[in-house]
Amino acid sequence: MSEPVNVVEIEEIMALLPHRYPFLLVDRITELELNKRIKGYKNITINEPCFTGHFPGKPIFPGVLILEALAQTACILGFKSVGNTDDLYLYAGIDNARFKLPVVPGDRLDMDVELIKERRGIWKFSGVASVNGVEACSAEFMCAMRKM
Repeated sequence: MSEPVNVVEIEEIMALLPHRYPFLLVDRITELELNKRIKGYKNITINEPCFTGHFPGKPIFPGVLILEALAQTACILGFKSVGNTDDLYLYAGIDNARFKLPVVPGDRLDMDVELIKERRGIWKFSGVASVNGVEACSAEFMCAMRKM
């Protein structure tokens, strides 16, 4: 079975995003339709630094980091769509965030993000993060494109 041509591996993700460990929260992009949608994932491991305090003996991946993973996935869609990596995407707002399933070490967090609209450097997205096909988090969010 051949690999889809729109897969984005970690090396290119690191070229597109300014984030680095421990805040690089996208391992691979599996589907990409420019100016429309993107799918990717992050493997959640017990080695994540957040698990030392969230929570000892009952590690749960923080919801704010799930939202950040969705935003980073969205930013990859933005960078790939406009062909420019000299800008920075910053959170501009989060609406209707819902958390429905704890994400724990060993899970693969699948992220599915759709572009709702873009106007004057403000991008609005809808995102769903899931584990094994079960929704863990959903939100609408905006990112502002700014010069670095």
